[in-house]
Amino acid sequence: MPVRRAKLKDLLGHSFEDASLIAAALTHPSVDAGQSYQRLEFLGDRVLGLVIATTLYDRYADAPEGELATRYNALVRRETLADIAAENGLAPHIRLSRSEEDSGGREKPAILADVLEAVIGALYLDAGMEAASAFILRWWAPFIEDQKAAPKDAKTELQEWAQARGMATPTYREVGRDGPPHAPIFTMAVAVGREMGAQGVGRSKQVAEQAAAKKLLAIARQKGSAA
Repeated sequence: MPVRRAKLKDLLGHSFEDASLIAAALTHPSVDAGQSYQRLEFLGDRVLGLVIATTLYDRYADAPEGELATRYNALVRRETLADIAAENGLAPHIRLSRSEEDSGGREKPAILADVLEAVIGALYLDAGMEAASAFILRWWAPFIEDQKAAPKDAKTELQEWAQARGMATPTYREVGRDGPPHAPIFTMAVAVGREMGAQGVGRSKQVAEQAAAKKLLAIARQKGSAA
């Protein structure tokens, strides 16, 4: 165990005063629902959002709100967090139940993303915003640098795709909501006319809409390539 802690310290660049914080951040609910990463994930999500938003605001001083939002969404979406966690070697430190381990839990994007946010929350509580921000900027640096041009979000792509074919403007509606009140999970449906539709899930309506649009784009392109 001392070797593992030393490796984790090097990985995170921080030695925790309160070891229980990082222990909880790395613990899946299947191991201990009462001392898992869920509450820290809630906090870390907000800390991450503030740091990334501030960084983009400063970095792209002339960019309009829409461009900042697109860049922001690309940097805080689940897939990006999962990639960052995996590339930096966080997965081996996650505590999973045997059943979750056997089902490939260490490679699941949702778990990797949640644990990474929880680690940020733990850093914030243990050492404040400066430590959390330094960690975020270090781990996110390659992804921020790779954003040469503002990525086009899925909703914009879907709308442009529909308009180019003379189809109706995509419409979105909420079809489901699960989870606790402080951290709801939304299911949003998107439709283009009466024939094409898909659903997406996310921790906000906006994220779920983007997921639905991305799924519908994939369906549309698959049909187009098969035609």
